[in-house]
Amino acid sequence: MNPNPESPNPEQAQANQASAVRAAGDRTIQQYENWMQTNAAAHLMRAARQSGITARLREKQHTLDELCQSLSLSAETTRLLLDGLVAIGFVEQYEEDFALARAGHLLCQYDDDLGDSRWERLVGRLNNSGPAEADAAAYRARIAATQWIHTAAAMQAAEILDIGGESATPGPRILDLGCGSAVWSCAFAHRDAGATVVAVDDAAALKAALSTADSIGLSDRFRTIESDPLAATVGEQQFDLVVLAQSLSGYSDDQAAGLLQKAATALKPGGRIAVPDFYLGPSRAGLKESLGRLSVHLATPEGRVRDLRECQAMFLAAGLGEIQFTYLAASEAGLGMMVAARP
Repeated sequence: MNPNPESPNPEQAQANQASAVRAAGDRTIQQYENWMQTNAAAHLMRAARQSGITARLREKQHTLDELCQSLSLSAETTRLLLDGLVAIGFVEQYEEDFALARAGHLLCQYDDDLGDSRWERLVGRLNNSGPAEADAAAYRARIAATQWIHTAAAMQAAEILDIGGESATPGPRILDLGCGSAVWSCAFAHRDAGATVVAVDDAAALKAALSTADSIGLSDRFRTIESDPLAATVGEQQFDLVVLAQSLSGYSDDQAAGLLQKAATALKPGGRIAVPDFYLGPSRAGLKESLGRLSVHLATPEGRVRDLRECQAMFLAAGLGEIQFTYLAASEAGLGMMVAARP
């Protein structure tokens, strides 16, 4: 009989230790396999691009035989490659036909090289041997094109702001400064039938923004100003809510401060500003947050993700108060949102 029933006998302790070692080993193997599968998936997409399969499927659907004949490919290897591409969702199969998935078309349009041109800058930036080449316009175009992935986060942000709620300003006038495809401001306006939106961005982004507004029946409450957000004239004390979505981190410190000041000036007294973006917080970043922050660094000339204290100081310098921050749990990219008010 064990004199101390709360303590396991030596055999049980040894068995528990062995089980813990096996579990740790299983986790290590699983992590290894996950890394290898992630790397292999990227190689599948690169092989499809380099062999011409992606370009063919971007034009229209094709059978395996059609792909092999037109591109002089091995039937067995192509079949196995297509199986892998279907498994990761890059390609879709309809009986004998293969088609590029919607996300595949989006990737071809804005990251045809799978982002390699951006990520290949990383080593040069690490050792200061490569130029800090970046295209701010291309970065903003990519943000606008892929902003629809933030729909759930935008809806969550609208709930946090309590737009349309009992304590909210009825029929708010919303300024979306650097709107992209206006997913955020449209989600906000959708909650209040009296809300109106003024969206500011370049022509390509405004085309996408108008499409977003039209898709949810906001066209009659949505107008646009074609302008670089940094240079736009938006007036003073005109708006109840200003949205700066995924914008500040893409600009230099001076540009971000200037844009924030413009937004603050455009607010009515008591109006609020909402800034969904990447932030550096006290907690350890996951993979999606880390990649998002690094992507901003590599893809913009002087943009950077700032920590919460820096952002708070910027908001205070712009004359804003009642500053609050929350992580957006619904965000697929690990975004947070800072909110402040004009006194």
